[in-house]
Amino acid sequence: MINRRTFSIGLGSTLLAACTGGGVPSSAPASRMRPVPNTGWDAWVTNFKGRAVSQGISQTTIDRAFVGAGYLPDVIERDRNQVEFKRSLEDYLAIAASDERISTGQQMLQRYGPVLSQIESQYGVDKEVVVAVWGLESRYGERRGDVPVVSALSTLAYDGRRGQFFESQLVAAMKILQNGDTTPANMTGSWAGAMGHTQFIPTSYLAYAVDFTGDGRRDIWSDDPTDSLASTAAYLSRAGWVRGQPWGGEAGTVSGTPVAVLQPQTPGPRIAVFRNFQVIKRYNNSDSYAIGVGHLSDRIAGGAPFQTSFGPDATGLTLEDRKDLQRRLTSAGYDTQGADGVIGKNTEAAISAYQRANGLPVTGDPSVTLLRQLGG
Repeated sequence: MINRRTFSIGLGSTLLAACTGGGVPSSAPASRMRPVPNTGWDAWVTNFKGRAVSQGISQTTIDRAFVGAGYLPDVIERDRNQVEFKRSLEDYLAIAASDERISTGQQMLQRYGPVLSQIESQYGVDKEVVVAVWGLESRYGERRGDVPVVSALSTLAYDGRRGQFFESQLVAAMKILQNGDTTPANMTGSWAGAMGHTQFIPTSYLAYAVDFTGDGRRDIWSDDPTDSLASTAAYLSRAGWVRGQPWGGEAGTVSGTPVAVLQPQTPGPRIAVFRNFQVIKRYNNSDSYAIGVGHLSDRIAGGAPFQTSFGPDATGLTLEDRKDLQRRLTSAGYDTQGADGVIGKNTEAAISAYQRANGLPVTGDPSVTLLRQLGG
């Protein structure tokens, strides 16, 4: 089975590659994804329409789907310039289970409590886990993506690296439209075609999405997250979720016999994992992602942070030191765009600007010395 996240953006498979400010990455605004004339794309679409008809898509559906669609060069630019960031688990969790993401998750758990309880009862997946997936995938619906999916997928199928794969997603998108679950105008998502509150690709949508509201449509695009949350639970359930079993946790704090004990970072906590950890990885095949979802779900439920410290990084700074560095840089007029303790491009640019203004060697690197110079 194709992993639903083999190409979409999020806190998992491409790990923060498109993030701004250390959060879940957002798709580029639709205004930046304007179609441009491309005769090659036009010819490809003409041929695709014939192939789509042969796969059971009506001509009416095809014609409606491509009204206003076009070639999106920004999609190709993003596809060809993805950067793989290898974050430490400490940095990953600083983002995935930040105080803000925890508190918002708790608010969402309360706000949608009755429907989440119904979803948990039907599918057996802990409601906190469902909410945690939602939090990591789209920051609780805040960043669902607004790129037209038909344009994005047809662009990638025509000019991308994996044309056959993206064409299969485009055919699946046509089937979604033909089923009447949404309209071409409402079918928006990430630049790579992942859709809705919990970022389903079209083939996974067809296989797992559910109509939990009972309105006749599996609507993962609306502001109401009900169908998205239920679809995520349905996905995890069918992937083998064990009702009543934990995903895992810090070794020594969870009961039962784990299937494995991981040491993702040294120094750092040892993570005991159960079968449900592997089920979360079916949603996104990344240990960090699965730990992030699991730990965020525990924190949303009122659990404690990991007890074992990660210790200082290679520069000699702890996570709290790095947060302090970011706060002090921002106070000095060199805005780091947040203080999550994760050193990214914004912090590096702020450090470089500070070093340049103070006649220091411009490296952009954090250090204990720099923290002290800033008054730490």
